[in-house]
Amino acid sequence: MHHSPLTRCRRRWLATLLVLLAAGTAQAQNGVSPRQLLIGQSITLQSGRNEYGTAVMDGINAHLQDVNARGGVHGRRIVLKTLDDDNQASQAAANARQLIEQDQVFILFGSIEGGPSNAVMQVSSELGVPFFGPMAGSPTLRRPHQPLVFPVRAEHRDEFRVLLEYVRSTGGKRVAFFRADSAVGRQHLENFQRLCQELGLELALDLPFKPDVTALQLDAMAARIAGAGLQGVINHGSAGVYEKLIRLTRAQGSATPFLAVNSGSTQLARHLGELAHGMLFAQVLPNPWERKTELSREYQDVFKRHRPGVDFSYGSLEGYMTAKALVAALRLAGPQPTRASLVQGLYKAGALDLSGLRASYQPGDHAGLKLVDLAIYARDGRFRH
Repeated sequence: MHHSPLTRCRRRWLATLLVLLAAGTAQAQNGVSPRQLLIGQSITLQSGRNEYGTAVMDGINAHLQDVNARGGVHGRRIVLKTLDDDNQASQAAANARQLIEQDQVFILFGSIEGGPSNAVMQVSSELGVPFFGPMAGSPTLRRPHQPLVFPVRAEHRDEFRVLLEYVRSTGGKRVAFFRADSAVGRQHLENFQRLCQELGLELALDLPFKPDVTALQLDAMAARIAGAGLQGVINHGSAGVYEKLIRLTRAQGSATPFLAVNSGSTQLARHLGELAHGMLFAQVLPNPWERKTELSREYQDVFKRHRPGVDFSYGSLEGYMTAKALVAALRLAGPQPTRASLVQGLYKAGALDLSGLRASYQPGDHAGLKLVDLAIYARDGRFRH
């Protein structure tokens, strides 16, 4: 019987994947008991100081509480064991190892920052345990293909494209890129440079920063931005550091436009206040404050019920949506779930329906969602898509 190269390729992926999963299945059913599914999570909370992480957890917990109240998945409650990685890759790796080896979780789920997410990914691959729904925009989560990693949201590269296309459409020529001075940051830089070339834009300033960047160093960057005749500065996350840079640049009297990716956007805009008016953001989610999409309507109703008095935000909607994708994946794993049946269930379905949004997973291509919207932060303190 003749098989097309694509079919052969997919079969090869599946075979490789089953070998990887077998590596982690001394007890294939770790984390699965008659009454519960134990899911492991390392996330950046910084003891509650990371507002974005806290908002993400509010969204995750609202959805899981709602699902558990209705009987869970195939009669099992979903129990989330969450460890704080403090935005440290080394801590995230240690957390992932502890969750798999000591706590014996079924799968790993839901980190938020690039460095920690990559560290979790490395441990998950080494120990043969699926890592579902990392909420970082890091390119390494998709390229080279990671057979055990299943991102849901679109990646930062797709956000850069939308932001750079906007700069070009408004007559812009020169841009700057503010990024972490790390391996992941350098990959973001490569993607950013490639997009600039493609769109005929000049990357006039590359602004790398270390985790311990000082106010003095940021002030020097602000001076370079103010003197470079730029039509846009774009970041790849690190909302807290980006906020400081924006404040220092404005303090020098520069009106250079700052644009931002979605990570921490609600918190960044709220902290900047008037300084954020008119600022453009790429968003990988529908508007959480409006009821224009099936997903946002469902999120608002469930969130109000389980988190009364807590404001809506992109972070909590992202947490909610990613938890919803997790639950859909666990359902596909069947009534006697194994790590292999979870992966095979995802491939068999081809895509998850997240209240009108489709996250796609094929052997060799875990695309997740492609959604990227442009939003402006208006004078009334709202995001308009």
